[in-house]
Amino acid sequence: MAHEHEHEHDHTHEHEHEHTHEHEHDHEHDHEHTHPHGYAHFHAPEEKKRQLNRISRVIGHLQHVKKMIEADEDCADVLTQLSATRSAITGLGKEIMNEHIRHCISHAIEEGDMEAVEEFQKAIEKFF
Repeated sequence: MAHEHEHEHDHTHEHEHEHTHEHEHDHEHDHEHTHPHGYAHFHAPEEKKRQLNRISRVIGHLQHVKKMIEADEDCADVLTQLSATRSAITGLGKEIMNEHIRHCISHAIEEGDMEAVEEFQKAIEKFF
């Protein structure tokens, strides 16, 4: 993510920042959840970790946007950072959708659970 900063020497330059925040989550556990339509729901720990890291980066983007607004930075720069945040959220959503299709929906289809497929279709419509 590129940021442009002014310095006291009357010049600006752009440099990259990578925001990674890891947080402990007391609610994480590695057991399955059963949904109302009956199929078990399990996320592989490595997928979950990747998704949580992406969420942490989104949070980092938003914290930076907040600081930019507090510092009265240029509105165009704020909008650029908001665009990057929206892109990061969309990317996370796509990753979650793909993982859900590969695992949960494929199992639901194998079991003939069309209710799960319909629920997922509704969720996709809401996302977009």
